[in-house]
Amino acid sequence: MSVAAVPAVAADPSVCAPLAVLGRDVTVPLVTGGEVTYAALDYAASAPALQRVWDDVAAYAPYYGSVHRGAGYLSQLSTDLFENSRTTVAEFLDCREDDQVVFTRSTTDSLNLLAAALPAGCEVFVFETEHHASLLPWRNARVTYLDAPRTPGEAVRNLERALADRDPYGPALVCVTGASNVTGELWPVRELAAAAHAHGARIVLDAAQLAPHHPVSVQELDVDWVAFSGHKLYAPFGSGVLAGRSDWLREAEPYLAGGGASRKVARRPKEAGGGVDVEWHDTAARHEAGSPNVIGVYSIAAACKALTEAGFDELVAREQYLIRKVREGLAEVPAVRVLSLFGDDAPRVGVISFVVDGWNSSHFAAALSAEYGIGVRDGLFCAHPLVRTLLGGKADEPGECGAPEAAPGEKSLNAIRVSFGAGTPDEHVERFVRAVKELVADGARWNYRTEDGRCVPDTSAAA
Repeated sequence: MSVAAVPAVAADPSVCAPLAVLGRDVTVPLVTGGEVTYAALDYAASAPALQRVWDDVAAYAPYYGSVHRGAGYLSQLSTDLFENSRTTVAEFLDCREDDQVVFTRSTTDSLNLLAAALPAGCEVFVFETEHHASLLPWRNARVTYLDAPRTPGEAVRNLERALADRDPYGPALVCVTGASNVTGELWPVRELAAAAHAHGARIVLDAAQLAPHHPVSVQELDVDWVAFSGHKLYAPFGSGVLAGRSDWLREAEPYLAGGGASRKVARRPKEAGGGVDVEWHDTAARHEAGSPNVIGVYSIAAACKALTEAGFDELVAREQYLIRKVREGLAEVPAVRVLSLFGDDAPRVGVISFVVDGWNSSHFAAALSAEYGIGVRDGLFCAHPLVRTLLGGKADEPGECGAPEAAPGEKSLNAIRVSFGAGTPDEHVERFVRAVKELVADGARWNYRTEDGRCVPDTSAAA
């Protein structure tokens, strides 16, 4: 089954979020007076931590100790927990038996690690639609940037044409997202992997936006590597994963040099020039130098278990129900234009970006927050080429992630993104849709100004 296949929406999904998250009862002040429960609708940036993850980490915290090589009980317990977490992640991703699971800081870190491990002469193929985390790490390699496709089939055909023109004897790597962080649309990963392998290339999947919403099977999708971040998978503490084939990783110089990556270090005799000789590990430890983030790693494993036990079929069905509520609500507002590459019928996760006629996106997002207690994202979402393509802007126009480029009411090339997931209750998306309609119909109830590059409420006077 392709990653783009989506289970049918449940006939009567629960109005309650299927998984409890931290912050679900937090209240925030409104600039117009009073307080309201915060509606966290910025999951694509960082999803709130699952209560289950927080509880698991809290239960382990008193037993926290150094990992590897420690003789004490807590060190050995922490080492077992760390390595068992590696096994849990491998099972979550349905890895092959000989795949390695390397723990990193984030998706960005994972893809930079893989970029540092590319064999000499490797060609890289990447669509301009990628997040900067998967667009930029390859700049020291020979890179072919592919134009934004307008259908999944066009994406496969464009890749096949590009690969057909490459050196057939040299190494090559394709990098592709599983779900867009701008449009939420699912990419034809399995088909792209087949195209890559047919032309002797390998493929890495950026699953940062896919793994929290859909099951990801390395074997079913037939990808060579997959990368994702804990902070988007309902797991705090700053860890990520690069999982997949071991040969390029084993043959590369360690991503970081230091303790843990080395198996043996010895001084050279002075008559031999001095210095040190190093024998590096050929396991995942080769690229995990230094003291690892045990808490972060364990939180990822706990999130993997929680999502698996909750059942992705039910989670996907529930999310599709919320997507339909948001899209149908936005469709009732003529001034709203939802951004899309593949069209309205394209399968997608709970990530939707849009613009509003007559509004600067930063101004609109500020009003959602200040007047309704709703947290969304505005800007170019660290995917500048894609957003500029969708908005009709020039590829060389300057931009900065998340920062408006004009004062409220002035023309600006940015968008608004709403994103949600397993911890989102109905009330949050209903409040969001209602707020969009009210702001478009009646305007903001407060005055706003630009401060330090952001649009903020002007607390000196009401509108």
